[in-house]
Amino acid sequence: MNFKLDENLDPRIGLVFAEGGHDVETAVSEGMSGSSDDELYNVCCRERRTLITLDLDFANPLRFPPEGTAGIIVLRPPVPSLPLIRTTIGGALAHIKSGQVDGRLWIVEPGRIRVHDSRSPYDEAGEEASR
Repeated sequence: MNFKLDENLDPRIGLVFAEGGHDVETAVSEGMSGSSDDELYNVCCRERRTLITLDLDFANPLRFPPEGTAGIIVLRPPVPSLPLIRTTIGGALAHIKSGQVDGRLWIVEPGRIRVHDSRSPYDEAGEEASR
C-alpha cells in the first residue's frame, strides 16, 4: 500500500510501514510543512496515498470525505508520544493489511478501530455507521 504521513507524525513512524513492505512518503520530505489540510487531502487523493495523521480535523467525513481517496487513518493514542504511536500503529497493521482502507475513514485507538464507510449503513462492527 501507499501511505503519506502527515507532518504531525515523526518521520520515524514511516519505518513501521516500510518494514512491512509499504511505500511511505511524508508531508515533511515533500516540502508540504505548513500546507493546509485541504491541500494535503488533495495531494493524497491525486497520489492515491492513504493519509495517516493525528489531526482530528480529518476524522470529519463531511469536511474530508473518504470516498474517492485511498483512505484516511486518524491515530488516537492516549498520549501522542513516539512509543504509543508505534504501539497504536503496530496493533492496527494486521487489520490495515487485511482490511479495506480504500475509500474509508479509520479511527485507530489502542485495541480499537472504528471504520466509517458511507457506502454502507453499518460499520465494521455491525453498528449503525455515523453519517
